[in-house]
Amino acid sequence: MSFIMNNKVANKLFEIADLLELKGSQFKPRAYRRAAQNIVNSSTDIIESYENDKLQEIEGVGESIASKVREIIETGSLEYLEDLRKQFPEGLQEMMDIQGLGPKSLMKLYKELNIKNIEELEKAAKNKKIREIEGFGEKSEKNILKNINMYKKFQERFLLGNILPIAKKIESKLSELEEVERINLAGSIRRMKETIGDVDILIISTNPDKVMDYFTGLEEVERVVSKGHTRSTIITANKLSIDLRVVEAKSYGSALQYFTGSKEHNIKLRSIALDKNWKLSEYGLIDKDSMDTIASEQEKDIYSSLELDYIEPELREDRGEIEAAREGKLPQLIKIEDIQGDLHIHTKWSEGSNSIEEMAQAAKKKGYKYLAICDHAETLQVASGLTSEEIRTQMKEINQVNKNIEGITILSGIEANIDSEGNIDVKKKILKDLDVVLASVHSGFKSSEKKMTDRIINAMHNDYIHILGHPTGRMLNKREPYSVNLKKVFEAAEDLGIILEINAFPERLDLNDVNCKNAKNYDLLMCINTDSHHVEHLRFMEYGIATARRGWLEPKNVANTLDLKELRKLL
Repeated sequence: MSFIMNNKVANKLFEIADLLELKGSQFKPRAYRRAAQNIVNSSTDIIESYENDKLQEIEGVGESIASKVREIIETGSLEYLEDLRKQFPEGLQEMMDIQGLGPKSLMKLYKELNIKNIEELEKAAKNKKIREIEGFGEKSEKNILKNINMYKKFQERFLLGNILPIAKKIESKLSELEEVERINLAGSIRRMKETIGDVDILIISTNPDKVMDYFTGLEEVERVVSKGHTRSTIITANKLSIDLRVVEAKSYGSALQYFTGSKEHNIKLRSIALDKNWKLSEYGLIDKDSMDTIASEQEKDIYSSLELDYIEPELREDRGEIEAAREGKLPQLIKIEDIQGDLHIHTKWSEGSNSIEEMAQAAKKKGYKYLAICDHAETLQVASGLTSEEIRTQMKEINQVNKNIEGITILSGIEANIDSEGNIDVKKKILKDLDVVLASVHSGFKSSEKKMTDRIINAMHNDYIHILGHPTGRMLNKREPYSVNLKKVFEAAEDLGIILEINAFPERLDLNDVNCKNAKNYDLLMCINTDSHHVEHLRFMEYGIATARRGWLEPKNVANTLDLKELRKLL
C-alpha cells in the first residue's frame, strides 16, 4: 500500500534516525526507524489514523513520536528535525549511504579533515589524505573510492519494489478516466526489471488534452518537465520520471511492443522482419514493397506474424527467448497463483513487527496453505537473534497458534547464520526438531571467492539444512554480491538436495534472474520467499515471482508451489 503522507512522515523520521546516529545516540535511531518502517508498511492512511486519534496504535509509535507525526501532518514541517539539521553540514547525511562508512567514521572524517560532502570525501581519498587519519589506512581509502563509484552508479536506478506501487497507482487513476480507452505500463517496469530508470505509460484516449491536464495535476507530481497533446513527462517527489504517451488505436499493439523493449530484443525482432522484407517500428509491422500493414493493433499479432509464439514481457532480454519462441519451446512461466506458501517469515521474536498469529492470518488471507517462521538465530544480535531456549519456547507458541487457526499450517523454522568456517549457530538437537532450517551468510562479505564458496558449501553439508538463504548476499543499490562460485554452489545443491532461495525482499531479489536461469540447468529446486518482517511485506512475493519469471522458471522448479503434504515429504 502506498500513501503519500505515510511516505512523507516516514522520510522525516528516517532522517531523524540518521542525524541521531551522527550525534552518537545508540537507542533512539532504532526506535525512529522502526516507527518509520511501520508507517510505510501500514495498510492505513496515516491521515486517517491522525483524524481518529489512533497514531499510537501504529506499532512503535509512542507519545513522543506521535506528537512529531501530528506536527508534520498539521504544518508540513518538524521543528525538532530542523534543529537537528542545523547541527551538521547538509552533505554529511548523504554520505551515510556510502557502504562501509558508519556514523563514527563520518564524524571522525568531518572533525579531522572537515569533509562535509561526497565530493570532498572523494577528493580527500584521491589525494591520499584519508589514510593519514587514525583508524583508516590505504585499504580503507581504496574501498571508500570504490564505494563512492558504486553509490553514484546506484543513484541512477530505482528499486522495482519502490516504484511499481507508485506506477500502478497512477495507472489505476488514469484508467478510471472515461477518456482513457486502454492503458498499459511499458518499458523496463513492464519487463519487471529489478531496478528502473524511469516509467513509461501508454494510453488510447478520446480526449488527450483532458488526460494530460489530469496527469500533470496529480498529487504525486513535484514538477512538470513537459506537457503536450500526445506526450507529457512529470517528476514525482522521489525524483522518478514518468512519461505518458497517447497512441492511436490502430498502432497500439506495435507501440506497446516497441516501448516495452528491451532494445536488444527489439533489434532481433526487426532483423527477423527485415528477412521477410518487412519493417517493424512503433507504428506497426509493414510490408516494405506494398506498404500494407501486416500487424499493429494487437501485440500478439506482431509475434505471430513473425512466426513466433507470444513472448511474455519478462523474457524480452535477448537471452534465447526468440529462438525458443520460434521452436515452440518457451517455458510455462510460474504465476503468483502457483505459490502455496512462504518459507521465510520473521516475527516480533526477532526483528519483525508482527506476532506469529498476525503473520499467519495475513498469509491465510492470501490463500496460502502454509508459512514457515524463520526468525534470526542467536549470533545475529543486531537482529535480536533467538537463543536455543527461545527457539523452544517459540515452537510451543507455534503449536498453540496452529490449534487456534484453521486453513493454514505454521511451520517452525529458523534462519541460522553461517559463520566464517561454514558452521551453523544453532545446535543440532534444536535443528532436528524444526520443520524448516534456512541458513544464510550475514557477515564476512569480503572473503575471497574460494573461502566464501567453501564456507557456504560446508554449511550445505549440514544434515539439517533445507534452504540456502539469499545466496549471493547482495543488497540492491547498497551492496554488491559477495564473491562466490555459484556453479559449485549449484552443483552442491544438486548433490545434497538443498533448496536455493529467491529472496523477494525488494532490496535483495537474490538469486537474481540470470542466476535463476543458470540454476534451472541443474537438478535442484528453488523457493520464492518474501523474508517478511511485517504483514505488509507478504506482497513482496510479486517481486520474487517476477524475478523467477525473468529467470525462465516454471512451477516445477519452485518448492513452494508444492502442497503441504508434498513439501513435508521434500523436507
